[in-house]
Amino acid sequence: MVNQRFQSLVISLVITSGLVGCNSPQPPEETSPETTGSLTFQANGEDFVRQGFTSKDGWQIQFNHVYVTLDRVRVYQTDPPFNAEIDREMQATTTLDFSSPQTVDLAAGDADAEPIVVDRLQEVPVGVYNAVSWRMVPASEGTAEGQTLVLDGVAQKEDRTINFRVSVEQEYTYTCGEFVGDRRKGIVMADRGADVEATFHFDHIFGDGSAPADDEINVGALGFEPLAKLANNGTVELEESMWRSQLSPEEVERFDQALNSLGHVGEGHCEQSEMLATQP
Repeated sequence: MVNQRFQSLVISLVITSGLVGCNSPQPPEETSPETTGSLTFQANGEDFVRQGFTSKDGWQIQFNHVYVTLDRVRVYQTDPPFNAEIDREMQATTTLDFSSPQTVDLAAGDADAEPIVVDRLQEVPVGVYNAVSWRMVPASEGTAEGQTLVLDGVAQKEDRTINFRVSVEQEYTYTCGEFVGDRRKGIVMADRGADVEATFHFDHIFGDGSAPADDEINVGALGFEPLAKLANNGTVELEESMWRSQLSPEEVERFDQALNSLGHVGEGHCEQSEMLATQP
């Protein structure tokens, strides 16, 4: 009889314990992980602008200022990845707009300065931003007013020194795929920042004296000598209408081609046109 009572007591305790366990408070659910980060848009004139370089025809060029005005800056997540050299449209799953227009001086800072921060967006969706587009438009105010691009600097060769200011008024639109360089850009992770970049290759205009004369970068470049020939008392001041009328037709064509290919993403090429971004 004692054993039966003991067994009944044990069973009762087990059942009671189970009921208490079922009704005990549950630990709070874990909060979902962050699904946003930050994204910075930068403009980079590279070492050619910050440190100076030698043109294909032997002119040592140093820039005081290189003004560009950027408008309609957009970045995209695209699927499939967008290739500016072969694709005529992009399939964008996410599109972000940066504040614009903004005029920046690509030559600002010292020789080792970082690319110029144009704008930064907070709380952007995570993911890989693998396409970029922007317009280069005339500035509405300031020292570059009315000009899309202003090249202001000094060129030296042998015993000649020329102060130059050459400007462009025409608008350009560059549409690009993913950044090509030593590291990937545009990868936004939860609660972390990333950056994307508009890169400007001014060696496409002037060539590169450190490369062979028959290198592709030099074969198509204008160089500086055609502009030097237009100097007056050691100064070259040319707005677009002036260099278009005073350079030869072949030189104008070279300048135009260089401007069309000026925009890059690192070493990645861009298309000088506005692509249609379609949503799935």
